[in-house]
Amino acid sequence: MEQMTNKIRSIFHDRFETNPEIICSPGRVNLIGEHTDYNKGFVLPAAIDKYILLAMARNEQQKIRLYSVDMDSGYFETEVAREYKKAEINWSNYIIGVVDELEKAGHVIGGFDCVFGGNIPIGAGLSSSAALESGVVFGLNRLYDLGLTRLEMITIAMQAENRFVGVQCGIMDQFACINGKKNSVIKLDCSSLEFQRYPFDRKDIRIMLCDTKVRRELATSEYNIRREQCEEGVDTLRKYYPSINYLRDVSMPQLEKHEKDFDPVVYRRCCYVLLENSRVLKSCEDLMNQDFSSVGRRMYQSHYGLRDDYEVSCPELDILVKASESMEGVLGARMMGGGFGGCTINLVLHDKIDHIASNIEQYYHRQMGIMPDIHVVAIGEGTHLISGNS
Repeated sequence: MEQMTNKIRSIFHDRFETNPEIICSPGRVNLIGEHTDYNKGFVLPAAIDKYILLAMARNEQQKIRLYSVDMDSGYFETEVAREYKKAEINWSNYIIGVVDELEKAGHVIGGFDCVFGGNIPIGAGLSSSAALESGVVFGLNRLYDLGLTRLEMITIAMQAENRFVGVQCGIMDQFACINGKKNSVIKLDCSSLEFQRYPFDRKDIRIMLCDTKVRRELATSEYNIRREQCEEGVDTLRKYYPSINYLRDVSMPQLEKHEKDFDPVVYRRCCYVLLENSRVLKSCEDLMNQDFSSVGRRMYQSHYGLRDDYEVSCPELDILVKASESMEGVLGARMMGGGFGGCTINLVLHDKIDHIASNIEQYYHRQMGIMPDIHVVAIGEGTHLISGNS
């Protein structure tokens, strides 16, 4: 990290000739609990040691000046305003969206400069967008002494993606980015926002991410369609159970009793969400008992549900999961993230990592003609300050 920090700081100083605050904002994995967050269910995420570093400082020019170290269209500039519009440079919208939400919440944000870059694979399902949003709101909270709580920062970051970028994500990604702690995963109740940490500190087990190299935009229609289908299911059941507001409130007997009222596709979507919530809760019990084999089995069940009932997988993800199914040293695997590409998350034995990675690479190459990227990650700290001026 030190080398990247020095690089970001140096680029910032060369461009803006001031000394910035340096913020580290991590990506996240989700052990289990996919597409449950916007249904107000349960998720089990954690921050990881892949991150974005942001160098930020106020300026007196009433301009927002942004530079991305990793993007081709690296520079963006706009005048300070009370209301902002989306720009053609896509990555800038994740930053300006945060500013816009802060303004809407009654905070006055003046000019500032920001240089950022990192090592989170873009579009791989590791929430690089949430890491960027979380880092920006954390940084602006410091620069402008806004006094925001962590939950307020999380909410601003999520609303930026929902309302400005246009992706109807739930709160999980930003929550994990800001609240992550080393050696623990977070069971988050997306209805009450109550959370509890569960241990993930087995030294003989690692998290391996296998990147399909298939890239997708979460803002595409399929993600939002799934959310609409879940809402349709809730509307169907509310006719019989007025107290139901989200799928989180539905029991499996209630759903099964009224199956004939459902479009078959919507019914399968709802079944998946209810079963996935149950898998999260059971996985928490498994972690307390250090039963990682049971966690792994539930991960496979999660993938099959995402593939067959929620239909957000793709051939490349399915191939990577299939490659792991009978492989010695793999406890569990599933697709992770919004779907249609990105990574699989795998629980693997530490002493088998090289063997597993080599076999998965060969299997995927035979099937797809390309090599997947393999990342072994550790669970790390949430968004935090590395160095500051105050």
